[in-house]
Amino acid sequence: MLQQMLKRIKREEGFTLVELLIVVAIIAILAAIAIPQFTKYRLRGYKTELDSDAKNAYTAAQAYLTDNPAQSVDSTNGLAKLKSGGYQKSVNVSFVNGGMNLTSGNVELKTTAAGLTDNNTVVFFNGRIVFANSP
Repeated sequence: MLQQMLKRIKREEGFTLVELLIVVAIIAILAAIAIPQFTKYRLRGYKTELDSDAKNAYTAAQAYLTDNPAQSVDSTNGLAKLKSGGYQKSVNVSFVNGGMNLTSGNVELKTTAAGLTDNNTVVFFNGRIVFANSP
């Protein structure tokens, strides 16, 4: 009876400190790899959002200028004119400036998300777009 109790006491189950430290080290290594990659994915998402908004802003500007050929999409109320052309801006994108009519000019958009080195995208009257730099 006493021997059974001693066997039961000696037979403690669980993880050793070394095993726990190895698991923590593996999790730390995986986190060190995953966190920078996640940040890059977010920055690429912001860039894609900005570039997509530039294409949509160009389409809206062309729609507005087709309906109002004597007008221009300018800095004073360019966002309102783009909205009347059907543009809906994304959350992280803002209208910087512009001066586009049917024959010349451009519209410049900027992302408010941090991390992009060159976070402006410019779309010209002829459809040429200067995209933001990749992160």
